[in-house]
Amino acid sequence: CFKAGGFLDELKQHAPDIYNQALVAYNNAKQQDIISINPSDMANIPADSIDYAVMEKSDKVSVVVSDMDWSDVGSFDALAAELPNDEHNNLILSDKPVKTIDINNSIIVNTGDVLLVAKKGSTQKVKQIVEELQQQQSTLTNIHLTGHRPWGSWTVLEENAGYKVKRIVVSPNQRISLQRHKYRNEHWVIIQGQAEITLNEQVFILNENESTYIKAGDVHRLANTTTKDLIMIETQVGSYTGEDDIERLEDDYKRENL
Repeated sequence: CFKAGGFLDELKQHAPDIYNQALVAYNNAKQQDIISINPSDMANIPADSIDYAVMEKSDKVSVVVSDMDWSDVGSFDALAAELPNDEHNNLILSDKPVKTIDINNSIIVNTGDVLLVAKKGSTQKVKQIVEELQQQQSTLTNIHLTGHRPWGSWTVLEENAGYKVKRIVVSPNQRISLQRHKYRNEHWVIIQGQAEITLNEQVFILNENESTYIKAGDVHRLANTTTKDLIMIETQVGSYTGEDDIERLEDDYKRENL
């Protein structure tokens, strides 16, 4: 437990490189309704834990004796100690059935993005996998099948060369940015709720089982003005369907294009 000012004083003394770069990131941030830090400024902050950077060096630390259960749950091994394991001492995290044969003392994590199989006691090495993916320039370390945004979320249902299909959920009284795309066309079908569509100079309402088409270059926005979730299926068709093909013209959340 500490006050923010007290911690910053200790950080400045014991890890000035972290403190100074964090200050640069904060001062460069867009500070309106939300504080939006530039990703490159964030990446320039040296990576270290609070334990190594401050707690092990500070002379202002006190320890209070207590009797309580505690776990950082900072690894899959720690998670395995908290969750039920199968009869072979395996922890299996998956939305679909996973059956094993002669597999013991392992951790199996199955998501829409990737399958991880690791021996218990070795799960901290997942950092090495992340480094390998980054070296391979894989998008997995930054973009997942489900992406969460300030206005709601999207999930990729299918993707192949030339097209991508998403399930988009817009939370009540939220809207996506006013935007356009250079390389892709979009087909929107409303599955649940009511959508307010901005398409170039037009503003109109779509209800369940109604659709619209947005061609590349069209200025558009999707808004949910109701008190219930809006669910839509979006089919993207074009020469490129990457997440960075977005030019934001207006945004309630003050985000950059990416």
